[in-house]
Amino acid sequence: MAIIEVTNLGKKYNIGERQNYLALRDTLTYIIKSPLKWFGGKVKSLQSRPDNEFWALRDVNFTVKKGEVLGIIGRNGAGKSTLLKILSQITPPTTGEIRLGGRVGSLLEVGTGFHPELTGRENIFLNGAILGMRKKEIEKKFDEIVEFSGVEKFIDTPVKRYSSGMYVRLAFSVAAHLEPDILIIDEVLAVGDSEFQKKCLGKMEEVTKKEGRTVLFVSHNLAAVKKLCDRCVVLNNGSKVFEGGTEKALLAYDNLQSSRELKMNKGEYNNNRRGSGTLSFTEIEMFDTNDKKRNMFNIGETVRFKMSYAVLNEMEGLYVLISLYKDRLNGVLTTVKHELRNNVIKKGENGSAIVDVELSHICPGEYSLHFWLGDKMALHQGTPLNYDVVDNVVGPLVIKASSEEEKEMAGYFTLPSNMNILK
Repeated sequence: MAIIEVTNLGKKYNIGERQNYLALRDTLTYIIKSPLKWFGGKVKSLQSRPDNEFWALRDVNFTVKKGEVLGIIGRNGAGKSTLLKILSQITPPTTGEIRLGGRVGSLLEVGTGFHPELTGRENIFLNGAILGMRKKEIEKKFDEIVEFSGVEKFIDTPVKRYSSGMYVRLAFSVAAHLEPDILIIDEVLAVGDSEFQKKCLGKMEEVTKKEGRTVLFVSHNLAAVKKLCDRCVVLNNGSKVFEGGTEKALLAYDNLQSSRELKMNKGEYNNNRRGSGTLSFTEIEMFDTNDKKRNMFNIGETVRFKMSYAVLNEMEGLYVLISLYKDRLNGVLTTVKHELRNNVIKKGENGSAIVDVELSHICPGEYSLHFWLGDKMALHQGTPLNYDVVDNVVGPLVIKASSEEEKEMAGYFTLPSNMNILK
């Protein structure tokens, strides 16, 4: 039985809109400029123009069963937080509808529902009341909430004096212990330290598997998503692009990351790009040995990477590292190191290089790609993340078994001689 039903959900904002009414000044100005349109009844709104409309969500549909943990993933700006705010009934939808089969507890921002002048003790009762709990229910769970949060010493201190970590510890503890039927959690757990994050993940497993409550979980921590979620919805530009099992959802998310355009890195840090911008990739492409663009190869074939770069500061010798990930959750699997130039390279020079990687003795599967570009000195000094590092700008690289013999050996993995584990 579905506890959450989302049907044709959409949310529209008017860019630059401050209010949903017309000020007298705006009305008079428009009458003076366009009296015929005004008195002819052709004016609908001075603010709601098509070029000012932004759809944060459009035609989103999904259902969630009772006791299920649904992950909601996507790039920044995909519409995840807007969706959760609608489900939490903080903001109304523009189109469509939602049906909720129980009481909702939300943890969308640090300290949501807390009053800064009240103590931690008082805020537990206040937040519990906001969640619809009776005073006796809060009193019954009070000691567990305080113990779990780890703020016992400061429970009678006004929360305006709490750090952001203390805020989120207490806020999560209240939401998790006051037994809402549906628990909605945004990326706030990133504020807590690693020990508390582990406690939170353990508590979420407990409330779903033992107590049968429903959780909607938004996070960029893909390891946590993989561990906790039965299914995932993947959002992109306000639309649902995938709904299904977590493993396939993470691949769909990776594919979205892979489609990003590679632009010159000038020292800016993005989700899939980082570095000082001392030198920069300008283009990366993947081919076979016949120069045909492909991303699917058989075991034993050779993948060819063509890379163009620009040098923004003088350096001594130029290296590229190409790393393959079996999946984003298990770290780097293999790395190919290749020397592009061994001379002094002056500022303003541009160049390109071709690196061939033989895919022998490697398991079939889907691989994410990671590229590093830097000089010899940085590599030998053990500081290889100074210049330009990009993730998932081409690919993913898919490797297939081409024969029964190779399928049998697929369970055994040996690194080729030109590859090393990068730790």
